[in-house]
Amino acid sequence: MEKREGEETENGTTQEKGSICGFDSLYHLLQTSLSPQLFQEVNRILLGLNCGKKLESIALPQPVKALSANHDFDLQAFSFSADKESLRGPRIVRVGLIQNSIALPTTEPFLNQREAIFQKLIPMIDAAGSSGVNILCLQEAWTMPFAFCTREKKWCEFAEEIDGESTKFLQQLAQKYNMVIISPILERDVNHGETLWNTAVIIGNHGNIIGKHRKNHIPRVGDFNESTYYMEGNTGHPVFETAYGKIAVNICYGRHHPLNWLAFGLNGAEIVFNPSATVGELSEPMWPIEARNAAIANSYFVGSINRVGTEVFPNPFTSGDGKPQHADFGHFYGSSHFSAPDASCTPSLARHKDGLLISDMDLNLCRQLKDKWGFRMTARYDVYADLLGRYVKQDFEPQVISDPLLHKSA
Repeated sequence: MEKREGEETENGTTQEKGSICGFDSLYHLLQTSLSPQLFQEVNRILLGLNCGKKLESIALPQPVKALSANHDFDLQAFSFSADKESLRGPRIVRVGLIQNSIALPTTEPFLNQREAIFQKLIPMIDAAGSSGVNILCLQEAWTMPFAFCTREKKWCEFAEEIDGESTKFLQQLAQKYNMVIISPILERDVNHGETLWNTAVIIGNHGNIIGKHRKNHIPRVGDFNESTYYMEGNTGHPVFETAYGKIAVNICYGRHHPLNWLAFGLNGAEIVFNPSATVGELSEPMWPIEARNAAIANSYFVGSINRVGTEVFPNPFTSGDGKPQHADFGHFYGSSHFSAPDASCTPSLARHKDGLLISDMDLNLCRQLKDKWGFRMTARYDVYADLLGRYVKQDFEPQVISDPLLHKSA
């Protein structure tokens, strides 16, 4: 992997903003820095093994590679396999994730900003469709800058109804490529007083709207105080049965809540997508851990999507955490990836550029891991249901047994 040209560092070398020492990702840094033998062992520990083997790369058509080169987006593709079964055939689905930066400065007219993002994504969606992707997920609030932490209400103009412009735009592409598309948007709920929600619209492979899910957990951390715009969702934990499998959407901050992941699994999800917007200083060490753990604990696949780039806003803002006022949230570090129920995962997309990640996954692996580990059978849900039922009551008292000698006077 060659280093890319970009900004000059203190020691005189150059690297692209957002890269890791000039490399696209930690994976490529290690691959370049270690001997093949050492990297093979590090890779085994870092990414795990799928059915006892390293993940295999998928060869994509040359026109798709040309789209990647001509429009400068990272393109990677891998295949998760499952053990061969006697009574079921393979259930292979091809899934895609898109991460992208905004297309115009945040000072441009909103209509121009949105249209530029639409145009930017067309070759990436075309690449997914031409590669035979069955289910494609875009990043959180993909139609706009992630302006929710500025606390300025003018950004609410980007909000749209479920069947708004972005949905109409994607419906044509979904139908063209026979592809399910998950579209996370800022929703304007006209039927309920124009309430705003952080919502994922699920568009079927025939261009129809299957349904929607609203973000369950809203952050109040540093710059990410999003309750200025929308509150916790009211759609529960829906799983959408599509032509290609049962899917769910755990939007952004919900990934920090294990019970949120659990609920989608209890409802039968086979793939859970986590469209996000998160910056390196806040969450990067957690990023490769939480989704992978959720895939293991709940025996489903997880697709993690993070936007990329630094978005600078016209008016500085403060976050109430002691920092001086600033005009950006920091660098959205991309690094989108897939995790499997057997603890294997793909390398991540680049930390500093747009990207399309494609994965074949045999959904039979979900049941095979449920049978292997027996998490559902050993979970003791009744015990936890009792605890939670008591915890939410005002008179709850923690179950703490104190050492009788702890408070005895000397």
